[in-house]
Amino acid sequence: MEDRQWRFRSTSSLLLALALLGLGAWSAERFDVDPPARTSITLLGTTDVHGNIYPIDYYTDRPANRGLAKIFTIVKQIRREQPNTLLIDNGDGIQGTPLVYYHHTRARTWPDPMMLVMSYMGYDAMTVGNHEFNFGLQVIDKARRQAGFPWLSANITRQSDGSNYFAPYAIREVGSVRVGVLGLTTPGVPVWENRENYAGLEFRDALEEARRWVPILRRKERCDVVVIAAHMGLDRDPKTGRRRPSEIPGENRAYEIAESVPGVDVILMGHTHRRVPEALVNGVLLVNAGRWAEHLARVDLVLERGTDGRWRIVAKHGRLIPVNDAVTADAEILDLARPYHQRTEAWLDTVIGQTARDLDGREARFKDTAILDLIHRVQLDVGKADVSLAAMFNPSVHIPAGPVTVRQIASLYIYENTLVVVELTGRQLKQALEHAARYFLPYRPGATPRELVNPDVPGFNFDTAEGVRYDIDLRRPVGDRIVHLTFRGKPVDPDQMFRVATNNYRVNGGGGYTMLKRAPIVYRSNRDIRTLIIEWVTQHRLIPDQPSQNWRLLPFATSPRAPHRMGWMMDEYRPSSKVGASSLAPQATNGSPNSMMILATSGRMSSLGGNSPLESSSLNRVPLKFNRSSSPWGHVFSLATLPQRRQWKNALKKSGMMPRSGNSSKISWAAYGG
Repeated sequence: MEDRQWRFRSTSSLLLALALLGLGAWSAERFDVDPPARTSITLLGTTDVHGNIYPIDYYTDRPANRGLAKIFTIVKQIRREQPNTLLIDNGDGIQGTPLVYYHHTRARTWPDPMMLVMSYMGYDAMTVGNHEFNFGLQVIDKARRQAGFPWLSANITRQSDGSNYFAPYAIREVGSVRVGVLGLTTPGVPVWENRENYAGLEFRDALEEARRWVPILRRKERCDVVVIAAHMGLDRDPKTGRRRPSEIPGENRAYEIAESVPGVDVILMGHTHRRVPEALVNGVLLVNAGRWAEHLARVDLVLERGTDGRWRIVAKHGRLIPVNDAVTADAEILDLARPYHQRTEAWLDTVIGQTARDLDGREARFKDTAILDLIHRVQLDVGKADVSLAAMFNPSVHIPAGPVTVRQIASLYIYENTLVVVELTGRQLKQALEHAARYFLPYRPGATPRELVNPDVPGFNFDTAEGVRYDIDLRRPVGDRIVHLTFRGKPVDPDQMFRVATNNYRVNGGGGYTMLKRAPIVYRSNRDIRTLIIEWVTQHRLIPDQPSQNWRLLPFATSPRAPHRMGWMMDEYRPSSKVGASSLAPQATNGSPNSMMILATSGRMSSLGGNSPLESSSLNRVPLKFNRSSSPWGHVFSLATLPQRRQWKNALKKSGMMPRSGNSSKISWAAYGG
């Protein structure tokens, strides 16, 4: 009692003294009354924004309900209603859209667009995601230097001394509530990225680091609220407990952290792109805003002050606010990002080639398609490989007949993977194809291929091959589905060696292709595959519009294989050095003057210099335009125009490239109607 009276008298004396000094107004605000016994704070979260600022789908060039410009409109409205607000991002921000790709590869001297916009929006913190490492540490260091908020990750440390490369946590005073935000990153970066992109760094187990740092936030930092901003998701369904497959151990540990680490109040999740409006695990509230700034996560916390003066949460609630047509894009954000947007659009609209037919990716995971064969062709050519492995990353890609732009190629290959060629045995190649075939569930009579897709295997992990012929028989058990596997007309020998073109994600272990991770690397490109495809189309102009039909899905593909065709495609389609003039060309073109023809030659090319008579030929006064490229089996010429077959046959004979009589020739071709 005496102590309370002493404190009262001391405070009164201090107030009186301050009033006499003319500081009474300040002192009354600071000391007159105790803080309220109840308060509320709001956490706002984005995740996996992937460079989406403008409300646009750059691949289709159409408006889309996404992007930070629309998110900021929602954020400003909430801040007007609730001043006690934190805005947090969960990573994978600086990679994704053509806008950020253009910046990192063609406008490096400009400020980072995502940091410019997010700083203007007043973000309080950002957790580092795995895709932040796609462009290497120099890009990361530049971006975080330009950020007006801390980059967090408690489990990324320097190998040299074990110190944290990023700040492990941030402390924010929201009203009178002390909030600690701990950042955790999925530890899969060494599995998915090139070593030089994370040189000198170690990615520790997120669960163990949470156990280490949460007590520090509670005891040392005396936080009233502990939030984990985790670039990782749930490894199981929070309602049923059913586990979801992960590519690597510990990839998604949010559930385990909530279940086993005391002192955590909220986990803002990311990485999986799965929307979670609200989930409660062991009293911990978990939310996930999904991807691309299509939703804003909102968590409302109600707190009461205890007798010890500390705030405690008495109620919590989470939800996702969608970005829809009713949300207008913030004009300030649009103005801020406009120079980046305009440059990106101009680059995307650059015409680099053409195609005679529509190319579409919707069926590329169910049958061989020309659009996926384009990726294979580029990988085979650049890597001088026998076999190519590639997946359809964006099944919604569509390239209409006519001019082909950078935008359309960018939509075909949406990741920053680089080309890698490894050496595999026939046995390992079959293992890779068997692993890919897990994409399908066992065959059920009456079910369509789409109905047999395995929900536990992402579509971007279903690789197809080019350079070999094979069938995937879904009637056979998993692990023994690849049948009729041949190379150049002969069954693949288990000990036969192949140069196999793939990407760095696969070689580093991405998608569980362990046979690729263990394989010797014989070639590695320092440029991403998207760039290689753009350069290939720019050089050749014409994109082949017919698939090689080298693989089938059984029992759905009931028709017999297409006849053996000579021409530009791979494997058995490669021309032999002793093959006669093919009868396929006249049959396929039917004499159409608008058909496209691909000529392939094999053997030594000493007679085909830059001034080859064939390249300077003209028919009916229409020049034959050729684009020549090297390949492991010779050179390829693509003709932009093709007059009547008799005329081009005569031109070949006159040029000396086709014998006037006899059956032996080092020229073969495949022609496709236009």
